[in-house]
This record gives sequence, C-alpha cells and structure tokens, in this order.
Amino acid sequence: MKKTKQLSSTELSQIIIEGMHEKKANEVVLMDLRKINNAVTDFFVICSGNSDTQIDAIAKSVEGLVDKKTGQNAWNREGKTQREWILLDYVDVVVHVFKSDKRGFYDIESLWGDADITYFGDDMKPTKELVN
Repeated sequence: MKKTKQLSSTELSQIIIEGMHEKKANEVVLMDLRKINNAVTDFFVICSGNSDTQIDAIAKSVEGLVDKKTGQNAWNREGKTQREWILLDYVDVVVHVFKSDKRGFYDIESLWGDADITYFGDDMKPTKELVN
C-alpha cells in the first residue's frame, strides 16, 4: 500500500507550482481563498500553456510531482480529453491549467476577486509572499 504524506494546503500549492514550472507554464497565479466565506477550497493555482500539448504536459507534471513528493492523487480530473482547460482537484487545492486563449474567456481571477493573489514570474519567484 502506498503511503501518503499529509501536507498543509500551502505546502501542496508550492509543490504544484514547482510542477508547473518544470513544463514552463505561463502566468502562474496562486489565489488564497481561505478568508472568503463559503469558498470551496483553500487555494486555486492557475496557469496557462501555449498549446494543448503543453497544458497536458503541465497537468501531468503537476500530478507526477505531487504523487512523488506526497503520494497523493487528484481526487478528480476534468478536461483531459478536450485539453483547453484541465482541472485537477486535490480538495484543499484546485489546479486550473488553461490554454492561453481560453483563460481570459473564463477569467477566474475576476470571479474570485476577493482572494489574495500571488503572481509568479518566469523564474517562479512570487511577487508577494504567501502567508500560512
């Protein structure tokens, strides 16, 4: 039986961002929803890729790294067939991997505008530190 390592949602988010970085994800954003009443999760981690192949690779990288470091698997996966918006649900952290042209259409960042948002540059360094 595979052992799973229990991490905080903050730690899990950091592993997810690392997995995105491995496949050169664009416009990585961490949305902290913990202070929002009735939020469905603690964090959204959002990124985009330039092609359906890249977003598939990003999602696989995230899943592989989370599994390797924690033994956890996504509770639910959506969008792998269409490869325009792949969602990985880790319960406390939900991952959104968009094809670049679809991200603006859905505009999740605006829908959850009350969230604390941390933006990550190409070097994956946050422009604002995440607080536990």
